[in-house]
Amino acid sequence: MPVRQTLKLANLEISYLEWNRGKQPLMLLHGLADCALVWSSLADSLALNYHVIAPDLRGHGESSKPETGYTFEQAIADLEALMDSLGWVDTHVVAHSWSAKLLAIWATKHPQRFRSLILVDPFFISTIPSFFEITFPILYRVLPFLQAMGPFSTYEEAEKLARSLKQYRGWSQLQQQAFQAGMEQKPDGSWGSKFTVAARDEIFAEVMKVEGLTQPIEIPTLFIKPKQGLNRTQWQLKPYKTYLKNLSISEVPGNHWPFLVEPDAFNHTVKSFLTS
Repeated sequence: MPVRQTLKLANLEISYLEWNRGKQPLMLLHGLADCALVWSSLADSLALNYHVIAPDLRGHGESSKPETGYTFEQAIADLEALMDSLGWVDTHVVAHSWSAKLLAIWATKHPQRFRSLILVDPFFISTIPSFFEITFPILYRVLPFLQAMGPFSTYEEAEKLARSLKQYRGWSQLQQQAFQAGMEQKPDGSWGSKFTVAARDEIFAEVMKVEGLTQPIEIPTLFIKPKQGLNRTQWQLKPYKTYLKNLSISEVPGNHWPFLVEPDAFNHTVKSFLTS
């Protein structure tokens, strides 16, 4: 079982799970509105050979939730501080969806910090035209990873919705644990996600205006492409093939959350790349 740890910074705290058994450093970054526990199956499968950490990114899970401060630059500063606190000079990193874009930006700025990159079905790697912002209220209602934000009158109501969402299809023990870890009862008695509206709004604005890939990256990189994921066309893959000069692409079964819906195949794919 992982140990829950806390890094105290000047103005916030970063909570993270740690599997401290192996020697090679490995960081796991969850996607928008998720939390560190989504990686528990992968981390368990790699723990013998890797020192694994999975942070709750700011605005998520057990980490601090400031009213502002959700730029890529600030998130990268949190992660570099976490690495420094562990004495890590560099690390392997697995990142999902929005965090995969964060990882691409981080690797462009500080490539010396990485042994390898694993991008899991990235979300909007390019910029987004400003007019697209008018659709954000619709996206907030329909995107599967945001529908569980609530509020819900009871936990049972929240769970009923979760069981219908793509990321919890099958409702395995892993999925139940991941969902429960991201939910809380609010002061007014309602239930909702630990992910905050302030974080959601600022992160979406940041994703819209910041380019994910702008310079060639030589770091060994694996792009994990779920069969029912977001990146299904060659046009979507073009930026990765253009800028990632040491790129491999692996298709895995499942949807945008292959580590939750098809964990065995996903874990095998990650392990094979890391040991190749």
